[in-house]
Formats: sequence, structure tokens, C-alpha cells
Amino acid sequence: MNLPLFLARGVAKGGSQSISRTIIGIAVVAVAISMATMVLASALISGFKTEISVKIFGFWGHVHITEENAANDIMLTTEYPISTEQDFYPSLEELGPITYRDFEDPFGTNSTEERTTQGGIRNIQPFILLPGIVSVFQEGEQLADTEPLILKGIDQDFAWEDFAQYMVEGDALEVVKDSTSRGILISNSTSRRLQIGVGDRIDFVYFSGLREEKSRAFRVQGIYKTGLEEYDSKFAIVDIKQLRRLLNWRDDEVGGFEVILDDIDDLNAFANYIHYDVLPQHLYADSIRNKLRELFNWLDIQDYNGIIILILVVLVAVINMMTALLILILERTNMIGTLKALGQDNWSIRKIFLYYAGFIVIVGLLLGNFVGLGLAWAQKTFGIVKLDEESYYLAVAPIKLEWLTILGLNLGTFVITLAFLVLPSYLVTQIDPVKAIRFK
Repeated sequence: MNLPLFLARGVAKGGSQSISRTIIGIAVVAVAISMATMVLASALISGFKTEISVKIFGFWGHVHITEENAANDIMLTTEYPISTEQDFYPSLEELGPITYRDFEDPFGTNSTEERTTQGGIRNIQPFILLPGIVSVFQEGEQLADTEPLILKGIDQDFAWEDFAQYMVEGDALEVVKDSTSRGILISNSTSRRLQIGVGDRIDFVYFSGLREEKSRAFRVQGIYKTGLEEYDSKFAIVDIKQLRRLLNWRDDEVGGFEVILDDIDDLNAFANYIHYDVLPQHLYADSIRNKLRELFNWLDIQDYNGIIILILVVLVAVINMMTALLILILERTNMIGTLKALGQDNWSIRKIFLYYAGFIVIVGLLLGNFVGLGLAWAQKTFGIVKLDEESYYLAVAPIKLEWLTILGLNLGTFVITLAFLVLPSYLVTQIDPVKAIRFK
């Protein structure tokens, strides 16, 4: 029989009648609050990063293929068109999982470990980006000042299933091979600024030289809102054939290709694979993460914020548990003295209190998980906490529960807390059995 565990259960059952009941209750609540905070923090940070990433990739794709001269600035693609008559288009979207080597070695040596991607390539779609200015006219009268806008031309193989979730009004563009659509999708912010809606006319002017300008009239077919205000206010979506005509390009010329993957975690692997193993030498493949480095760096900072939160809340739980354990030991001084007089060694007695502390931590963790997961469910279901969308790119605080992360938080908190409790348990070794038996 495990005597320390047996005695710890007895101490736990008798604790409800002792003067330490309040202290133990506070310790349980402290662990529960810490655990609930960690569950919510991890779910919010994970949800926030996922939602923002999905919005970015939904608008831009995962990997961009452009002419090498336009690799550093996607807006230069209008100066360096590429042909759609490529060996990889559209066959690249049939590519499944690939095996690759991880070359991210800071010392420059190649890894010998081969890895396999989680998924493959889901879609490849051509695009053209063309900057210009827009204005709104009704019955020959200009209704608003001109302002800059970038048109993004899309083809019939555009991944509408990714973008459809952002449509708030109107319909998607009907881009077909044998005709050219005059429809345009504008963002909700552009709609408000220009005071126009579905069905209204919008005029776009492109300056192809110092004095030459070309214009095109569009009809607003739909309004979208990704929440990424920095991009929503700058971009509109049109039929790619309209932009070819403005640029005097051939029917097979585009600014580049967007590649959409099955799994975001495969981003770097496929960007490197496409660049080195698929493309001809004059083309360049780069992940959108590198092109929008500042935004993704900002998202990465959220991980550091999460780590700081986790450290602080675990520290609170540890301090409360150490205090509770010291009080438990002092309260049971007479019992400790008796056990020592009966021949029990210090480590066996210390294990009694460590087992007891483990019971308290487990109760706190269970309660914390119940509260944290309950609040996470309520937020995900009802969207209780709202956000300023212009500042955070989201209207509602997002939740994404990662069960392996939650399991790791529980195990980590349990192990770390008990490890720190070994220190105050040394107080047992300082108790003299003769004096302890007399202690009242």
C-alpha cells in the first residue's frame, strides 16, 4: 500500500473541517482562474491568427508566381506580363502532397530529414493588378471626387469558394471565356466613401503614359468586406479581360498567378518547391507571407504576448499553491511529529503534502477547464465580445480551440506547479518530532 497517498487522502477528507479550508479554497480558485485564462488566451490568439491569415490568403492566395523583375513589388507586374502558356498551368493544381527537405538551418547545412506536406495544391489562378483613379457619375454629373483604386482582374478559375464568405451584398462576377463582364466588386468602405451601391456606375481611368489615358465604365455588381480595411479601401475586382484591353495585352498575358494550397502549414515548402523545381528561370515564386511581411510579423508578435500571459498566470497559481502548502504543513505539525516518531522519513512525509497539493491542483484544473471552455463556447456561439474592426480586422473576438494545446497547458501547469512545490515541502525536514508532538 502507498502509505503517503493513503494519508494524503485522509488529510484531504479532513481538510473541510480544518482552519485551512479558506486557504485551500483560494488556492483552488487561483488555479482555476489561471487555467481558464490560459484556455481563453490560447483560443483567442489561435483564432485571431487563423482568421486574419484566412482573410489574407482568401484575397491574395498563398504563393505568387510573377516575372522575376516584379518579385519584390507586385505592382510592377503591369510592366512585366507573363504568358499563361506555361507547362505548370493549369496542371499545377493537380499536384498532391510532396516530400521535401527543411533547409531552414542557421548554419547553412542541409537537413537530411525528409518531410511530407499535409496537403497539395488546390487551385492556381491568373491575375492582373492595375492602379488608376475612379469617379462616379449620374446623369452626366460627377457625384464625388476622384480617388485612387487598384483593380484586380480575375479569370474564370478564380476560387470563389474562398471569397464568397466576404460578400455582403449583390452577386459574384460571372467571368466566362467568350464574353467580357462589365461588373465590378467594390469593398464596403469604397461603397461608403463614393456613396454608391449595387447597380450604380463607376468610371475607372488608367494612365498609360504621360498624356495618354484610358477609361472604362463599370457597373457595381457586388460589395464585399474582408475586414482588412487597409486592403479593402484600395482594391476592387473585375473581369481580367477588361484589364487586358486597357493594357493592350494579348489574350494569353497576365500579371502573375496565385497558388492556393490545401494546408497553410505547407506554405514555405510549396513556395520553395514551385520556385526551384517547377518554374522556368525567368519566373519567381514567393509566399504571400514574405510579400506582406509586416502584417505577418505583427501576427507573430501575438505568440509572444500569449507566452507572457501564460507565464504570469502560471506564476500566480504557483505562488498561491506554495502559500497553501506552507499553511498545510504548519497546520499538520503535530501529525508530522507523530509520523517521524513512528519511523517515517522526511521524503515519505513530504510526499503526503505533495499528493495533497496534487489533488488541489487537479480540482483547480478541472474547474478552470470547465469555466474556460464554457466561456470559449459562449463567445464562439454568440459572439459576446465585439472588436473595433478597423483596428483589429475582425468584428468579433475569434475562438479556435486546439485540443493538443489545451492538453499541453494542463499537463504543463500540473508539472510546473508540483515542481515548485517541492521547495516549500522542505519545511517538513525542519520539524523536530519531540517539539511537534507537544505543538498545539
